[in-house]
Amino acid sequence: MMLRNHGWLPIVTLAVIGILGCGKSDGPVQQSAGSADRNVQSAASSNMPGNRAADTPEAACREFLEAMRTGNDEKAAQMLSEEAREKAAALGRSVTPSASDTARFAVGKVKFVGEDGAQVESTWTDIDVDNQPHSDHIVWVLRREQQDWRVVGMATVIFPGEPPLVLNFEKPDEVVKKQQWAREEIRRRAEKENLQAKEPENSENSMRR
Repeated sequence: MMLRNHGWLPIVTLAVIGILGCGKSDGPVQQSAGSADRNVQSAASSNMPGNRAADTPEAACREFLEAMRTGNDEKAAQMLSEEAREKAAALGRSVTPSASDTARFAVGKVKFVGEDGAQVESTWTDIDVDNQPHSDHIVWVLRREQQDWRVVGMATVIFPGEPPLVLNFEKPDEVVKKQQWAREEIRRRAEKENLQAKEPENSENSMRR
């Protein structure tokens, strides 16, 4: 099996930047007090008439994914759960997704969990590091808050055949640790595969000598 830098990891980053503020670089995103105030006001205004989130899990998921695809940071923030938005505001983080003209997504089946929960399947397709289309399956976790559906977290398989990586946007410290683990594990496995690929070549060269 050929292991490569997982094409969807940058999208995982985009999905959690509302909590982490990771944005377009590996370092923390700094923002001015005015910017933080605007983000808090934007999140608060999402409950005002005319700014309501979609009233079905499918529609809410589409709005959130479209906000990420187009780089609409205010809309992405509005689509998070109230607790996730509060945690983001408390940490002074901003939602700054990178727009992608090449990205496409599709929303699939919905599984309702209890009276106020839902899991929405989706597929995100974009160009990977090899300039080839790459699709991944993501399950988004949503919760009904009053009349609206909000995004709480997500799950996606990073390594085929292994359990999915589950991110709870309402637990930012936990998300940070899991995100760091995923990056380090991808790097470690890629290095291991490269070494294994070189071993037969080195053995063959030794025999020729």
